[in-house]
Amino acid sequence: MAMLTRSSRYLLPLLFVLLFGAGCSSDPVPEVKAFIQVNERQISRTEFDQAFAHSLLPDQHLSASERLDLQRSFLVQLIDRELIALAARQQGVEVSTEELQEVIQAHKTDYPGDSFAAMLTERGLSLHAWQTELRQSLVMEKLLQEVVYAGVVVAEEEVAAYYKENRADFDRPAQVRARQIVVADEAEGNKILGLLRQGEDFEAMARAHSLSPDAEQGGDLGYFGRGQMPAEFDAVVFDLPPARLSGLVKSEYGFHIFRVEEKRAAARLSQKDATQEIRRILETRKQEDAYQGWLQDLRTQASIEVDWNQLEM
Repeated sequence: MAMLTRSSRYLLPLLFVLLFGAGCSSDPVPEVKAFIQVNERQISRTEFDQAFAHSLLPDQHLSASERLDLQRSFLVQLIDRELIALAARQQGVEVSTEELQEVIQAHKTDYPGDSFAAMLTERGLSLHAWQTELRQSLVMEKLLQEVVYAGVVVAEEEVAAYYKENRADFDRPAQVRARQIVVADEAEGNKILGLLRQGEDFEAMARAHSLSPDAEQGGDLGYFGRGQMPAEFDAVVFDLPPARLSGLVKSEYGFHIFRVEEKRAAARLSQKDATQEIRRILETRKQEDAYQGWLQDLRTQASIEVDWNQLEM
């Protein structure tokens, strides 16, 4: 589920009730059982297979053992999703039409042209089914934020202790902030370089011509230290004065033109400077712990049955 940023990453063991339905030929025909039952909610094998198919990448090829392993993991996710959805209904957590539409529009901006429709086709989803799935994910995320994480607090003493125990992590190396333009052809690169040297705006040229994903940000690579980018980058930008253009630089990605925006000397962050980062780290840990404990309580209180024989068929 795309929008559950934390909960979808944790697949803890469930205490399943195993159902055995084998019998001899003289026995009466057994009643058809649900593949999965979570409290009153029954999920058929067909429903499970359809949901599992949507979770796979287009044209993803799996061996029989790989498929079975993924199905087991997905089964746990599906049960957790049902438990969370039930908790959301009990808590009265809802997502308004306005909230849903805002997120839908944000998603669509990531898919220019007809690529959004192509994405739905690849996943085998209708627009209605995708919106339903998105609404469910948003409801679950709101539940986590409003209920599960509501009591998470990071004290000043915890920040200070973390900084003291992990002081070396806040030694910041020398960094540069640079922009780039990437093209596939050397002749085109030299032409653009000539225009830049004549005064053309670097950011505008990056947006118009660069093949790199950062083109939308005017080629901005942000701050980085040595070793974080390809060696060809480091060999140029760390010796390049701010506001100066590089020559044409060849890499496996194409031909680059760099401009350094700013340089930062190596430094050790003080506790004050590191506080925001530390709070984010500790908050994330506490949220994860809160989620794990809350979800385990849901599992313990729920009635969960799985007919494992159907999964092996």
